[in-house]
Amino acid sequence: MCIVMTQRDLSSELVAPDFYQYAAQPIAAVTKGDDALVVSWPDGRQLNCHRFWLRENTLGHGGIDPATREGIMDPAELSDAMQIAAFELTASGDLSVTWAPEGANESVVSIYHSGWLRHIAEGQHLPESWLPAPEAWNAATLSAPPRRNADAILKDDDAFCDMLNDLLRWGVCVVERAPSEPGFLTELAARIGPVRDSNFGLLWDVKADVNLAGDAKTNTTANTGFRLGPHTDLPTREIPPGFQFLHCLINEADGGESTLTDGAALIEELKATCPDDYDILSTRRWVFFNRGPGIDHRFSAPIIDPLGGEGVPTIRAFYPVRAFPDMSDTDVGEAYAALRRFHALADDPRFELTFRLGPGDIMCFDNRRVMHGRKAFSGSGQRHLQGVYIDRDEILSTARAVNRARAARQTP
Repeated sequence: MCIVMTQRDLSSELVAPDFYQYAAQPIAAVTKGDDALVVSWPDGRQLNCHRFWLRENTLGHGGIDPATREGIMDPAELSDAMQIAAFELTASGDLSVTWAPEGANESVVSIYHSGWLRHIAEGQHLPESWLPAPEAWNAATLSAPPRRNADAILKDDDAFCDMLNDLLRWGVCVVERAPSEPGFLTELAARIGPVRDSNFGLLWDVKADVNLAGDAKTNTTANTGFRLGPHTDLPTREIPPGFQFLHCLINEADGGESTLTDGAALIEELKATCPDDYDILSTRRWVFFNRGPGIDHRFSAPIIDPLGGEGVPTIRAFYPVRAFPDMSDTDVGEAYAALRRFHALADDPRFELTFRLGPGDIMCFDNRRVMHGRKAFSGSGQRHLQGVYIDRDEILSTARAVNRARAARQTP
C-alpha cells in the first residue's frame, strides 16, 4: 500500500531519511558531548544523537541511499575516524554536521531535518506510534462489536481509518452491508495488504461439509456443525495469524450464533483474581498439533504466550488441536485445573458477546487477542462463511500510514 504524505507550511525543503515530509521544527541549540550531539528545542525537548547514528543517517555519502531511503552502511565500516569536526544550525533551524576527513576521503557535510529529528524526540518513530492503544473490554463495557459500512471502507479513507482503529483498539469490528458473494473478502483484504496463506488456502470456506472436514488440506472441526468454544486459530504455528476476517454468505441454520471474548480482559481478570492461574497458563507448555492427512503442523507454547514480550500476549486456545502436555508430569494436574478455569471464564456471560451474523456481515478480529466461537448448528439450513488471515504486521503498517495521512489532511 502506498500513501504519499503532504504537509503545508514546510520551512525547509530538506529530504528526510524516509518517505514522509515533516513540518519544520527549528532547533534552538546544540551542545556536544563525548560521542554525541544534544539537540534542544525552544520548549525544552531534547534528543541525544550519537555520532555513529548521525553518520548512518546521512543522506547519501554512504549513509542513507536517496532512492530507497534505506541504510547502506555496514556496521563493520563504522570507525573511530568518524568524528564530528564541526556543527551548527542552519538559517532554517536544521542541524548541520561537518565530519572529519576519513583517510583519503574528503570531509562530508550532513544536514538533518529539524522536523525529522523532532519526531524522534517525541517518540513518533516507535512501533506503537500512530496507533490507538488496545482497550480491554467485557460484555458490560462493549455490549456489541463496533460496526462499519463496507462500501464506505472501500471508498473513503476516513472510514477505512476508523475501521482499522476499531480493530486495534477493541480487537474486533463488524463490517456490514457487504455483498454476500463468494470472493468479495479478497477485495476488502486488498485494501489492507497481503493475505496470509495456510494449508486452507488464501481464501477458505467454513461450512458443515464432511468432504471439507476430512480433506487433507481443509481438515478442521470448523467444517462441522459442532459447537466451537472460545478459541483462536492456528496455535499450531510458531506465529499464529494476526487477524482473521470471516464473511457470512449464508446463515439459515438453526443455531450457529457467533461469540467473542477479549483475551486482554481475561488476562486482567486472571492477574487480579487468580495470579497463580495466570502464572501457570503463561509458563506451562502444550503441544498444539494439526491433525490431518499429509500435514503435520505442531508447536509447543503456553496458553498465554508472551511471544514478542510487548502488548497483549498471544492466546493459544484451540482445544481440538491442543494435543499433549509438554511439561513435568507433576505440573500436568495444576495445568489442567488452570486450563479449565480459563475456558470457563472465556465462556462466562460477563466476558462473552453472543450475536448472529447475517449475510453480508464480515466479522474482523485480532486472532491472537480475541477468542471467537460459535454455537452448535443443525443441518436443517445452510451456513456458509468465507475467511482470510492477514498478518498483524500488515494491519499495523497500513494503520500507521492511514493515521499519518489523516493527520496530514487535518493540518491547517
